[in-house]
Amino acid sequence: MTIAAVVAATFGVGMARAEDWPTRPVTWVVPFAAGGVTDTTARKIAVVLADKLGQSVIVENKPGAGGIVGTEGVAVAKPDGYTVLYASGGPMAILPNLKKGKLSYDPVKDFAHVQGITSSSQLIVASPNAPFNTLPELIAYAKANPGKVNFGSPGIGTAQHFAGELLAAAADIEMTHIPYKAGTSQMVDLMSGVIDLSFDYTSVIKPYSDAGKMKVIGATGPERLPSFPDAMTVVEAGLPDAVNVGWTSVALPAGTPQEIVDKLSGALQASMADPSVVEYFAINAQTPITDKGPKDMTQFVVEENEKFARIVTAAGLAE
Repeated sequence: MTIAAVVAATFGVGMARAEDWPTRPVTWVVPFAAGGVTDTTARKIAVVLADKLGQSVIVENKPGAGGIVGTEGVAVAKPDGYTVLYASGGPMAILPNLKKGKLSYDPVKDFAHVQGITSSSQLIVASPNAPFNTLPELIAYAKANPGKVNFGSPGIGTAQHFAGELLAAAADIEMTHIPYKAGTSQMVDLMSGVIDLSFDYTSVIKPYSDAGKMKVIGATGPERLPSFPDAMTVVEAGLPDAVNVGWTSVALPAGTPQEIVDKLSGALQASMADPSVVEYFAINAQTPITDKGPKDMTQFVVEENEKFARIVTAAGLAE
């Protein structure tokens, strides 16, 4: 067989495999602990996605370092479409700028960005015994007690961490950041009063707030959330620079055949249009990002990195 024939045969096998994908279960890596908003959303979509792909979609939690551990793992995985990442703003846009040059992956070059999933603002929640019940009261208390207020997050560089930093900078107050390895751990400490404040999404907060175990004092988006209509936004509190809207997406290792990228993007869009997922998004105040496929999502990640580079530099947060 000539060299040209060998190349053609090899190329043909690769194309066949890409077209047949998937022929076995797909692993969807969530770089955060079980029970958080990314985990619960991934599991909800995975059920429908498995039906669209005709193969099982196994959600695997790989938490650590604010999402870096799981993200790094996918960056070096075999680019065959069987290892999928639930990406988000923390490890894809915030941390690469906080830890400039210190990460083993490049958020743009080392991934094939497949599809936008959701965007949503966060709720600002306080311990039941915290001496403030509203955003203005929090700001007044923090100004009168510099450095006394602390807030928790699932880790340095997560969207929750940045929400706290942005609020502190916009309001010109001092707050101490307490990073946790898992979002569930910070919620336990918030309910018991170990920490004063936290930031997270509706799906995480609602069960606790409904049970009276924590109090919602505000929201980080530009508009009030339908599920928490009494929660004042940071814009209403006179802090437009504190607006923080998180996003999630799906990515594959760079080098994954375009046929697989496109097929997964289509299956994800179909999954997000499923009535059960649409209802889930509505209940949990998540806006689906169906308009950002592979090309648009890549450009979006580039723009998000540029945005956070400016924020990190201005706030002097880079390590």
